[in-house]
Amino acid sequence: MKRNNILYLSIITIFLTILSSCGTQKQQVKFADLKNPKREFRGAWLSTAWQSRYRTMSPEQMKAYFVRSLDQLQADGINAIIFQVRPQSDTFYKSNLEPWSAHLTGTQGKAPQGNFDPLAFLIEECHKRNMELHAWLNPYRVTTSTNDQLVSNHLYYREPERFVTFGGKIYFDPGIPKNQEYICQVVKDIVMRYDVDAIHMDDYFYPYPIMGEGFPDDKSFNTYGKQQGYTGNQLGDWRRNNVNTLIKDVKYTIASTKPWVRFGISPFGIYRNVKSTPDGSGSNTNGLQNYDDLYADVKLWVEKGWIDYNMPQIYWEIGHTAADYKTLINWWAANNFGQPLYIGQDVKRTMDAKTATGDTQLAEKMLLSRSFPTVHGNCFWPAYELLDNYKGIEDQLRKNYHRYPALIPAYTHMHDKQPKTIGKIKEEYTQTAHILHWTSNHEKYDPETAQYYVVYRFAKGEPENIENAQNIVAITRETSCVLPYEGGKKQYKYVVTAVDAFHNESKGKSKKIKL
Repeated sequence: MKRNNILYLSIITIFLTILSSCGTQKQQVKFADLKNPKREFRGAWLSTAWQSRYRTMSPEQMKAYFVRSLDQLQADGINAIIFQVRPQSDTFYKSNLEPWSAHLTGTQGKAPQGNFDPLAFLIEECHKRNMELHAWLNPYRVTTSTNDQLVSNHLYYREPERFVTFGGKIYFDPGIPKNQEYICQVVKDIVMRYDVDAIHMDDYFYPYPIMGEGFPDDKSFNTYGKQQGYTGNQLGDWRRNNVNTLIKDVKYTIASTKPWVRFGISPFGIYRNVKSTPDGSGSNTNGLQNYDDLYADVKLWVEKGWIDYNMPQIYWEIGHTAADYKTLINWWAANNFGQPLYIGQDVKRTMDAKTATGDTQLAEKMLLSRSFPTVHGNCFWPAYELLDNYKGIEDQLRKNYHRYPALIPAYTHMHDKQPKTIGKIKEEYTQTAHILHWTSNHEKYDPETAQYYVVYRFAKGEPENIENAQNIVAITRETSCVLPYEGGKKQYKYVVTAVDAFHNESKGKSKKIKL
């Protein structure tokens, strides 16, 4: 079968599966080992907004910085990078739709030297290390302060009626259908041209409320809301529907383009406070709410299958009076409909807060996140505090919580079938190395084929258990692995598995080898 036919059939098959099963299939992932789970999402947010460091770097300096950072994060056990590629309707990638970011070069619209493309570079470097790259977009934000200067040909100047100003900042008006379509166009452009593993949005939908200032969307409500049948006392419902429409359309845009690319959200940590829900279904908290204040009905998105993972930002401390970490992780774990759920962890707050014994709260938070069968990993904010080893968090991850590698949990709601077992496995001696080789049915644009491989090692007489992360010696996108030399008399069994784009793992194929 030709590659184009394979790609076409894969897209059609998976897209139809997604549309027919959204919100119905449940992912059941249990950690057999709370200390060293084999399957765990381990992400880090690499932000670009307000990061002046990039503005002063040449492309070569930036490449070197990214390589050092990824090497360090890989050693920390991180297996997914959430990279902010569109901080405020400008980009860290080549685009014909939007200008280069001011956070990249200091001036919006100014290209980096040699048209260097940070997103393309990071994708390549992440994949070399078998780390995922999630492209992080802020959908509505255009400026972050009154001092921001937009490039002269910005869409804001060409079609100003599509924007509103709130708190001195400019936003796309979420109530205008043309804006929803435009954001989908931006997403499609990224997914089509780049090998991203996911599209990611955080908690910025309708902007955070400002005391005494209403969001100025009267014009769009009168134009579109009333056309859609909403009355004056249903403004909140109309705003939620606008965001719901965007989320649903982004999901279908991705699914119809590259159906193996995921769509994830990292919402604010509180869905609704219990006092705001007549049926008492909210969390026992007292803070800003996704549903009521940001018009983000995250729970609905998960239930309907419009997002592929949910990553609530539970940034508070254990014992916080208004938003206790334990209360919130319990609530999200019980209200995620069996779909992939990762916990957003704030590094500084976690390492600053103390337990009764004077330790940081890292140990208790990690144990809590791993104790729920409906929680499948963590993401750390920000990556820079891992890179700075803030209060020893990097040391703790390497020594304790990420001591052994982990595979990202399989997205079985998207595709639930093992890839084919690898083909012929053999060893080769060269003048400089002893190498294990294998073959596979890898096709880059067929997500159901092998995309990477896991290599396990077992001593002679040791039970073959590929569910134990301690037996993993390599996770690689290459079809080979360099073997160590241990005197030439020790016998081991090596087992190699294939993993597809959805992180489903094949059966293993083994070979006995002397090292």
